[in-house]
Amino acid sequence: MRGYFGIGAERISKAMNLGNLQRSAHAFGASFFFTVAADISERSVRHADTSDATDHLPVYRFAGVAELTLPRRCQLVGVELTDEAEELPSFYHPAAAAYVLGPEKGSLSPEMLARCDRVVKIPMKFCINVGTAGAIVMYDRLVARGRFDRRATGSLGRAEPLPEHVHGPQIIRSDPGRLG
Repeated sequence: MRGYFGIGAERISKAMNLGNLQRSAHAFGASFFFTVAADISERSVRHADTSDATDHLPVYRFAGVAELTLPRRCQLVGVELTDEAEELPSFYHPAAAAYVLGPEKGSLSPEMLARCDRVVKIPMKFCINVGTAGAIVMYDRLVARGRFDRRATGSLGRAEPLPEHVHGPQIIRSDPGRLG
């Protein structure tokens, strides 16, 4: 899969939820993890993160929204259940994205929402656990951006294999004659 992603949470306060989200980020192949204004000790998170994600991917801790820095061209995508948010099944995941989820019993701050390039929502009746929501977003990214066989169209059908990728001839873009 081309591109990269990171995921994090703003003002998260429960170590088990943070550990669960970090473990899921590690499992889904995140390039980095971050927190903004979190009030949790790293030691307490290790009880829930049985994969030791912090030993395998960079973890950035930011004191507030103003300090949040992302790689160049990385879009910040808020995950929030609002009327204005795009529905996740229709969302085109950017090649370079950082997904940010809100705290337990709360929402992304107005400052964070203003900072987001896009905001998506998981279509459901009410908010769910932050770790579960993060896993759903990462799974949707994997399915949307990955190269998987096409689903069967019926219960008796089988997945339709994708054709093998064929590499074309080299294109040298600095030679105007080849672009013709």
